Amino acid sequence: MANPLYARMQATAQRLIAKYGQAGTVTRLSQPDPIEGGDPVETAYPAKLVPMTYQAREIDGTVILAGDVQLYISSVGLAITPLPGDMSSVNGKTYRIINSDPNLYDGITPVVHICQARIG
Repeated sequence: MANPLYARMQATAQRLIAKYGQAGTVTRLSQPDPIEGGDPVETAYPAKLVPMTYQAREIDGTVILAGDVQLYISSVGLAITPLPGDMSSVNGKTYRIINSDPNLYDGITPVVHICQARIG
């Protein structure tokens, strides 16, 4: 059973991202059919998100590189959970998602997706 606290947290995150965020997309590249073959198919999902730079103390040069950004993506209305390898476009820039955390505190309600992304 979903905890109402996390539903309120999700609504708060959605409201803040809607107010301060931007329209963008999360694009997933689906694999071709293993039998029929063909080309991979790109599917773009509309999203509201906020790109934020990492602080200098968070950049370690191995996991988080200079130029990486955090993408706070609203989970409300997003048809997929962003995964490593997906692409995200915002502000005329395209980022490749490196790591993703859906913040599933109760295992059911994704509060907000926080992704580490790199210019791709």
